[in-house]
Amino acid sequence: MTGQQTERVPTALQGQYDAITALTDPFCEAHLNTEYRDLCRRMVAKLCRKRPSPLATGKPSTWACGVVYSAGRVNFLFDKSQTPTMTAEELCSPFGVSKSTGSAKSTAILKWLNSHQGDPNWTLPSRIGDNPLAWMIQVKGFILDARTAPREIQEEAFRLGLIPYLP
Repeated sequence: MTGQQTERVPTALQGQYDAITALTDPFCEAHLNTEYRDLCRRMVAKLCRKRPSPLATGKPSTWACGVVYSAGRVNFLFDKSQTPTMTAEELCSPFGVSKSTGSAKSTAILKWLNSHQGDPNWTLPSRIGDNPLAWMIQVKGFILDARTAPREIQEEAFRLGLIPYLP
């Protein structure tokens, strides 16, 4: 996809975006799925838009590993009960990165993205319905699961962008 802008990326960082996604795309397609591929593209683009962008320096292979590792962390990729699943070594090895470096880069990426495990903003679309964090809303000071709220509250929460869709 060299030179083709698929996400909004500053021109100065388009080359970094292309270099990193040239590594994440085939990895995700071979070992994970297209949802992970698209999520990794979004993450790389978001990191490119940071001021200053952390992607301006460093090896594309290390960044690619860190991005896939981050997407995996958010979506419980290392949990054997999930599909797909893999170990940290299986993820890092094809990028030529140690699992400690992959983990450290992922920790930094999640910090830059102000993200965490289970973050609805970085949850795979097919898993958003099962992510309880995507459904928590505050109504008159009480936190509740929007899926159990009356329909009019659900509609208002959806209109405000607080929940991903109407249950």
